[in-house]
Amino acid sequence: MYNAFFGFRENPFNLSPDPAFLYRSPQHEEALANLIYGVHSRKGFIVLTGEVGTGKTTMLECLRDYLESQYIEFAFLFNSRINTEQFFEMIAYDLDLRCSVKSKTEVLFALNHLLIQQANEGRTTVLIVDEAHNLDWDVLEEIRLLGNLENPRLGKLLQIVLAGQPELDRKLDAPNLRQLKQRIVLRCSLTPFSLAESNEYICSRLKKAGMPDQTVFPDEVLKEVHLRSQGIPRLINAICDNLLLTAFAVEKKVTTLTMLDEVCKDMRLDWPGRRSRARAPITIEDATDPASFFSPREP
Repeated sequence: MYNAFFGFRENPFNLSPDPAFLYRSPQHEEALANLIYGVHSRKGFIVLTGEVGTGKTTMLECLRDYLESQYIEFAFLFNSRINTEQFFEMIAYDLDLRCSVKSKTEVLFALNHLLIQQANEGRTTVLIVDEAHNLDWDVLEEIRLLGNLENPRLGKLLQIVLAGQPELDRKLDAPNLRQLKQRIVLRCSLTPFSLAESNEYICSRLKKAGMPDQTVFPDEVLKEVHLRSQGIPRLINAICDNLLLTAFAVEKKVTTLTMLDEVCKDMRLDWPGRRSRARAPITIEDATDPASFFSPREP
């Protein structure tokens, strides 16, 4: 809606994961490099964790793009609320296995055949599971067993990437999953941005959308966006998108703190220090008037 007004070629703060808008912060570069290295080196199990909105799915989309460019077969499970039967059905569908998807035995035979064929041709096969913290215990056990598919000469035949929230790490610490935990060779973790990274992230997205020198967000607004989003990329996108929409509605090319307050109120955001900063200061007159402590105060 506001793209033409600000001169953007496309929406700079789309909430959908888009590898084209990847901000290559040091931690995201490291995570992507570890994912690609783990796949190529046939490490077996790789775990990617991070808080909600820190960019895990974007990393997986970048990995998918890379695998497709290298003609590497992969299965991508985006819905982890599945049972074991559905798990094998989804693998068979994604890898286009020529077998009865309703038979676990046939799926395993067909999968093993594909893995050996790919390995003999010098390629590997990858299983990517997003939102892995939601997986049932039985499904996690099946995934562990798939990790046993290997060849003395060719190494691990299936590379498995598990991505999820920090609950995944706690789940893997469970005593009944200690065998799976021991097989995890690489771990990557994404954390919220620092203030500098948040500013660079916003400028990077604006530049890719068609504004090389951003003039929309003054320094004080950028600082508050970081504080109120707590450095989480998804929240930064949501706040900035709403800020641009608000500025467009009043035909202003520069956002303000007043606009930000309105946006945060509409989004029902909470952040550290919000209530204490919103509370009116106590004056000397208030301090000497006991009744003032029982009177409603305007923020």
